[in-house]
Order: sequence, then structure tokens, then C-alpha cells
Amino acid sequence: MIGDKKVLFSGMQATGSLTLGNYLGALQNWVNLADEYECFYSVVDLHSITVRQDPAELRTKARNLLTLYIAAGLDPKKNCLYYQSHVSGHAELAWILNCFTYMGELNRMTQFKDKSAKHADNINAGLFTYPVLMAADILLYQADVVPVGKDQLQHLELTRDIAQRFNSIYGDVFTVPEPYLGKAGAKIMSLQDPSKKMSKSDENPNASIYLTDDTDTIIRKFKRAVTDSVGVVKHSEEQPGISNLIDIYSACTGKSVEEIEKEFDGKGYGDFKLAVGETVADLLKPLNERFNELSKDKEYIDGIIKENAEKAQYYSTKTLRKVQKKVGFPVRP
Repeated sequence: MIGDKKVLFSGMQATGSLTLGNYLGALQNWVNLADEYECFYSVVDLHSITVRQDPAELRTKARNLLTLYIAAGLDPKKNCLYYQSHVSGHAELAWILNCFTYMGELNRMTQFKDKSAKHADNINAGLFTYPVLMAADILLYQADVVPVGKDQLQHLELTRDIAQRFNSIYGDVFTVPEPYLGKAGAKIMSLQDPSKKMSKSDENPNASIYLTDDTDTIIRKFKRAVTDSVGVVKHSEEQPGISNLIDIYSACTGKSVEEIEKEFDGKGYGDFKLAVGETVADLLKPLNERFNELSKDKEYIDGIIKENAEKAQYYSTKTLRKVQKKVGFPVRP
């Protein structure tokens, strides 16, 4: 709790490029939370290096991500937007929490198994202890709530377990976070494989709509989207590709599935794909223009980075000093 507001923490990795799925599923909804919560949104670049990164590319993507946060409508005066790597407390608290986390707990993390399979040549200790760093991210700011998808619920449960274990030994140190149960964002699937989520790391460039794609690129990708041979615009399990396009159109227009099916009754897939593409392009155009405008204003973005890092450092230090004292570290002069 900061003042009268509960604290909300979330973050995105500084790898790949943000997609339409990231925007409709999370970022769009974050914009309206600042009035209700004290929000910390991190560019989690420490998490990014569990997989080998090109240093210059990582720096560029981290800056682009923070700039996209602002372009999407997150006010840096109302929300704390910062680089995880600029606040040393994340790594310091993660080490302490490592000593209160059991190997068996980390062995059960399904994401470690998935990532190990994808990066068999680089199964490093950071990949294994990744959930502890995530716990540190959350507990460092005494977060009351954390917006999480199904794939991250297991990590939040571990965070809660670690917090409760620490509190049972040392008293009321950490706020035990709850999952944020606000308005659910749209679940957007890949345009080329509707059985999996749209991903910013998909190797097929036609599978994802990126927030920085221009209008022609967006429309071209939708024209190439996988559909089926049924030929009817209908939301059904037998038509996952078309159902995904209906979900996207619905999320962008606010129209119900029934209204969309009626609107395109008797029309072909070509007409529908074009309509979805144009609607998405219109939605993202102001964001894209704002991103390009902000990207040119180096002084402004540098100022936000410095100011928000100082704010994050202030709140994180309060928690870290309390934890360090509890575990017996000498008081700093």
C-alpha cells in the first residue's frame, strides 16, 4: 500500500517486439489502472538474459518497449515505468529469496521444462531460478496484486509461498500478493497457427501483428492468415482460424460475436480478412505515430528513464533494507 492505493506490479520482457496480443491482452487494460492502483511496470531485462542476447539489440529493444508503454497510454507521471536492471534491489532480493526457496519447488515449474526443451544448449542456472527473480520483482514493491495469465499463475503461487515462508520466520515483512482479477484481456492466437498464442518471439513473421507494423504490413498479414475450407464467418471449435479473427475484430470494435457473424453473413473470407486488417491498422495507427514521435525525443525518454528509476529505487530500497535487517546483515552506515 502506497498512500491510499494498493500496489500493482507487472512487466514485459525486453525481447522480441510487442504484438497485438500483448496490447489487447494486457497493455490496453493497464492504461486504466493508474487511478485505482499505484502501478509499477518494469521492462524486465534481467529476465531476458536467460537466453543469449545481442547486447546492442537488447538495449534497443528495452528502450523501444519502455517507449511503447508510453505510446500505448501509460502516463509516466502516474505509473512507474523503469528498467529492471536499473534497480539493483531486484537482484539483491532474488539472492536472499533463493535461500528461502526449495529445489523441489523449482523442479516443478513447467516453464523451466518448456524453456529447457527450446534451449537445450543453454540450460543455465538463471533459467532454473527465474521464478525466484520474478518473486523478487513482485515482493520488492510490496505488490498487493499482479495481473497474470494462466501460464504465470504457477509462478505467482510460488511467490506467495516464498512470502508466507519468510513472514512465518521473520514476522510481517512481505505483502502476500493476489492475482489481479480485473477485466480479462482478449486472448489472441497466432495468425498462422491458431492453436497457439500470438508470440513476440515467433519465427514466422506472418504469425504476429507487431505494434510497430505499418498499415500495408498489417493488411498483408491478415490476408495471409490461416482459415479453412468451410467458407462461413462463424465462431466455432471447428474453425479456429476464423474464430481467432472474429475475436480480434470483436476486441477492436467492441462488437459481439453474434453481431460480427450477422455483419459478414453471406460474405467471403477475403472481405472479412480485409475488414479485420483495416480495423486493426486503424486501432494501432495513433499508437505507432506516437511511438515514432517519442523515439525521436531522446531527451524526454532519457528523463523518464532517470526519474522513474529513482522512484523505483526509493520504494525497493525500503523493502530491501527491512529484509536485510531481518536476515542479520550489518546495518549500512
